[in-house]
Amino acid sequence: MRYISTRHGSQGQPAPLGFEDIMLAGLARDGGLYLPAEWPQFSKAEIAGLKGLPYVELAFRIMRPFVGDAFDEATFRRLIGEAYASFEAPDVAPLKPLGDSGLHLLELFHGPTLAFKDVALQLLGRMLDHTLTRRSQHATIVGATSGDTGSAAIEAVRDRKTIDIFMLFPKGRVSEVQRRQMTTVSAPNVHNIAVQGTFDDCQDLAKACFNDLAFRDRHALTAVNSINFARVMAQIVYYFWAALKLGAPERPVAFTVPSGNFGNVYAGYAAKQMGLPISHFVVGTNSNDILARFFESGSMTMTEVVPTFSPSMDIQISSNFERLLFDLYDRNGKTLADAMAAFRSTGTLKVGANALTGVRELFDAGRVDEPGTLAAIADCRRRFGEIIDPHTAVGYVVAQQHRRDPAIPMVVLATAHPAKFPDAVEKATGVRPPLPARLGDLMDRAERVDGLRNDIDELKAMIDERRMAAAPATRSKVRT
Repeated sequence: MRYISTRHGSQGQPAPLGFEDIMLAGLARDGGLYLPAEWPQFSKAEIAGLKGLPYVELAFRIMRPFVGDAFDEATFRRLIGEAYASFEAPDVAPLKPLGDSGLHLLELFHGPTLAFKDVALQLLGRMLDHTLTRRSQHATIVGATSGDTGSAAIEAVRDRKTIDIFMLFPKGRVSEVQRRQMTTVSAPNVHNIAVQGTFDDCQDLAKACFNDLAFRDRHALTAVNSINFARVMAQIVYYFWAALKLGAPERPVAFTVPSGNFGNVYAGYAAKQMGLPISHFVVGTNSNDILARFFESGSMTMTEVVPTFSPSMDIQISSNFERLLFDLYDRNGKTLADAMAAFRSTGTLKVGANALTGVRELFDAGRVDEPGTLAAIADCRRRFGEIIDPHTAVGYVVAQQHRRDPAIPMVVLATAHPAKFPDAVEKATGVRPPLPARLGDLMDRAERVDGLRNDIDELKAMIDERRMAAAPATRSKVRT
């Protein structure tokens, strides 16, 4: 398996890279995102042969083509097994029918930090540590989070001697549970930074660090956001998992995904490219509806980010959407690079009518406002006895609005535990969902966090200072 950048050819023709190199790099040096030069293919018979496998074994079979010779079979199996042993649900991602409605909830929040990000990050943290240890290297993670990625990434790499992590989050724009899951971790390699701005500002700061190649090389930067393809790879698995349980490959399945940065739904798109019979996707957005507007009009236009009950979706610049655009631009990296530069300059990006027609065959999208989100939480509890978080509630609504064929099962990705957003859930239902016992004292733990203006020079200075203060043996000059 070889990987190319979505902006391949925009700055010459670099050779395709292997899995370890793109995992360590995170973001391509030309500013693009890595993805496979070709998707691995699973025939109908091969998919049928996956039926009934435990989640860990299915994960090994689906991901093995992506990693190539980066890990030997025994090591890769061990890393996968260790990653999912940390989940409270024995089958990792339980699939629950909602009565006889034809809707199903795929619960992805049974990992250590109660969000779907754990599914990928518990594995990615172990893969990074294994590779860095074998190479006698150290890496510095610079990440941005709208709430859940931060805690999941921190939990995955805390106390690892091969990695330091600097996690940026928008001050006052994540839930208290989300914030405390990050800021109460006292590990010496963890650095939490509350930025005066939005998630998009945090994401821009992180990307600016990567785009400064001298700074990037000085600290051997790597990424754990979904710009890192290893995240997408691990998330592909649960689309196969759910579809197999609902009759694939003999029967198609539809998926609804509450989406902010587009990484989760792109993993489903990847599964479709690999041969999984997915009939269509529904993309759910809150009031920050740039993705819904794109699928309606073929135009992306940035507007101001507004705070909502579903903060992980409070995004206007969906980084992973560039991977889909790469296909819409016929995999022409230079054309896409020009389009993305214009988008950053003008705030608007448009695709042609032919590309829009093709994407609409596979994608629908909808938006849910704040009253609608609360009403959905209440409705799901009243009708089915299930308490869902605000992000899942968005998916629950748009799944019903955009269901094309009642005979095709519709899976709604349940992306977070309702206890991560207790205020919204209580407002909707009158019930305040409790945290699991292992997090019962979260509100009493001491916090450790730095404040920062939306200023790239201040961020770089902070990272320089913290890394220079670390033991010289952990510093790496290796270029990734």
